Amino acid sequence: MKVSIIGAGLAGCECAYQLLKQGVDVDLYEMKPTKFSPAHKDKNFAELVCSNSLKSNLISTAGGMLKQELRILDSLLIKCADECAVPAGSALAVDRYKFSELVTSKLKSFKNLHIIEGEVTDLPEGYVVIATGPLTSDSLSKSLAKLFGDNYLYFFDAIAPIVSRESIDFNVAFEGDRYGKGNSDYINCPFTKDEYMNFYQQLIGGEIVQLHDFENSKVFEGCMPIEVLAKRGVDAMRYGPLKPVGIKNPVTNKGYYAVVQLRKENVMGDYYNIVGFQTNLTYGEQSRIFKLIPGLQNAEFVRFGSCHKNTYINAPKLLNRFYQLKSNPNIFVAGQLSGVEGYIESISSGLAVGLNVYNLISNRSFYDFPNTTMIGALSNYLENASSENFQPMSSNMGIVAHNFKDKDKQVKNTKIANKSFEILNNMLN
Repeated sequence: MKVSIIGAGLAGCECAYQLLKQGVDVDLYEMKPTKFSPAHKDKNFAELVCSNSLKSNLISTAGGMLKQELRILDSLLIKCADECAVPAGSALAVDRYKFSELVTSKLKSFKNLHIIEGEVTDLPEGYVVIATGPLTSDSLSKSLAKLFGDNYLYFFDAIAPIVSRESIDFNVAFEGDRYGKGNSDYINCPFTKDEYMNFYQQLIGGEIVQLHDFENSKVFEGCMPIEVLAKRGVDAMRYGPLKPVGIKNPVTNKGYYAVVQLRKENVMGDYYNIVGFQTNLTYGEQSRIFKLIPGLQNAEFVRFGSCHKNTYINAPKLLNRFYQLKSNPNIFVAGQLSGVEGYIESISSGLAVGLNVYNLISNRSFYDFPNTTMIGALSNYLENASSENFQPMSSNMGIVAHNFKDKDKQVKNTKIANKSFEILNNMLN
């Protein structure tokens, strides 16, 4: 039995390894070195385009927890990363060139791997894994738009931050919809004039991330970063996403100078995104400045905002929790194209897809990773997030289901991680 994998990035390589070691023939399609995206330079597989860091190794962090899960599940790419590590404190950082060389060498050692160089414009027949990444070529994107539907394939990220509901101060914030319409789907954070002016000054002076050369102003045509809007004038936000018109406190009937609205991000209502707050502020600045919003002074950020060039699909509409296309069970989507965000998250999706493609062709039951694990929480998010406002997600402790109540966050997170490792080890035995 043969499986075709489109893309030899992090997800495609991990997926390939999981199939190759089971003896499955793999056709690995990669357009390099025939053609390079604007961000890619190295002819080898699994090229790390931006940072050389794969986040913290501490299991009390989301990144550390996910990497340890991947080690338990025999991830080739995490194994290679460990071998190519460079000093970086508690983080796992790698020599990116040695890392790519090692991954490429390991995969090419399998005799059942067939590498097909050149750009793919149409999907091959049979079992297919699409792992073309955030910079999928224009030609293939046109083909995928036909497969997925024009309305479900996106090319630029404009991501608003997400906070956990339990971290919102409801002594200040309140639920309610503009003009009293709706079913209290929004949480409102009201500003006085003085609070707004302080927030405005901090926002326009905040440090921003330097975009890549290929990420130009087109990123902002659909959704302008909140700091760019603010720099257009002191009242620009008050006539945009912070407009106070029609919003009054349901108890006092009081109106406000400006109001930030938070919209429900998932069905359970555990997470809320800050409406209109897509941003290029650094993560540290987002935490500092957005905590000046009344009611968010103790906010726990499940995900920070960003604006960058990306290609991804509306996963809740198109995929099930196994990264499998609902309309065609022989097609899977892995990596950032699926809606996961980040290096290790891409590896995670590739591993999960590789395991379950093998199960599919072998007529075995799928591995159904529970959302008490990080690998399962990510796929659960893709399946159950809001399809009306879907935005990619990186690993974070906020999406993992648990019953631990410790006040010490490190203690709690360590318990969550250890429980996950126990679950995965039991699944494998």
